[in-house]
Amino acid sequence: MSVSLRARLRKLLIGLFLGIPLSFQLQASPDAGRHIDEYGIKAAFIFNFIAFTQWPDSNDQILNLCIYGEDYFGAEIDRLQERTVNHYAIEVTRLTDIDTIQECQILFVSKSEIGNLSVILSKTDKKPVLTIADSQGAARHGVIINMNLVENKIKFEINLESARSGGLHISSKLLQLATQIY
Repeated sequence: MSVSLRARLRKLLIGLFLGIPLSFQLQASPDAGRHIDEYGIKAAFIFNFIAFTQWPDSNDQILNLCIYGEDYFGAEIDRLQERTVNHYAIEVTRLTDIDTIQECQILFVSKSEIGNLSVILSKTDKKPVLTIADSQGAARHGVIINMNLVENKIKFEINLESARSGGLHISSKLLQLATQIY
């Protein structure tokens, strides 16, 4: 990870923990390309989404972060396994079978699978699964948190109704940073 990306991620993490409204400007680095920057930053956003979400009481010490569909993150998302959040370890799993979704506490729905969104959400309906995507309109269709790239800035919207139906509590600090709440 480049020094400038590491510095930008550190600023993002500090800003989100302090509740400072941010929009994060993406810059393409000449050697890495914008794609890596975008998904590296989205991985940091996902970490903070996890940090600002409460699951119903559970004895589990691990939060399973599952990626369903094509993995655009690569090694960036795997770095979350080196961290803990709210006393939980994070385990990253890449899924190929839709029937294993119930093993996840966090589910990132890849753009490659957004056409199957209604089937995917039917598997997580009323279950404590934090669904996350980065496809236009996903939050309106039931994904709990959807990230959008707008003018080279990552912004996100939250479907609070979907979160509540699954028994998840989204921090008011995170809600204040959302561009839209459904």
